[in-house]
Amino acid sequence: MTIKVGDRVPDGTLTEFIETETPSCSLGPNAFQVADLVKGKKIAVFAVPGAFTPTCSAKHLPGYLAQADALRAKGVDEIWCVSVNDAFVMGAWGREQHSAGRVRMLADGSAAWTRALGLELDLNARGMGVRSQRYSALLDDGVVKQLNVEGAGKFEVSDADTMLSQL
Repeated sequence: MTIKVGDRVPDGTLTEFIETETPSCSLGPNAFQVADLVKGKKIAVFAVPGAFTPTCSAKHLPGYLAQADALRAKGVDEIWCVSVNDAFVMGAWGREQHSAGRVRMLADGSAAWTRALGLELDLNARGMGVRSQRYSALLDDGVVKQLNVEGAGKFEVSDADTMLSQL
């Protein structure tokens, strides 16, 4: 079953590669519970089929990086990029795209959270395994307020400008 507007996102574990050690986060991959991350926050989430892939690297992530300040000005506390890649890959992609401080690069390496959302994409025939559909969502205290799921091969509704217009 696919998540829809009005639903609470399921809990799950996402990992993030931490570049600078802090008292609460060690250097390297750190696991976070979605339920804890969303509590009391407005979060713009966008998911991509894969890090370093053409549309994701040239359009999707750069759009959210460019609009990060505008999204925050409209009340968004955090912006998440979620992909079915591991935290090392997401960390490297974030470094390449200069996402630090603007977009959290969160890994769903085994696609467990993506499956719980009902937004998985089977790309086994293309040698890519199970990935995430391309989508964006606005979460308010863990409740889906907007959900924009792309059609197969499309990039029309999950972009940062659409999310900004929905705030």
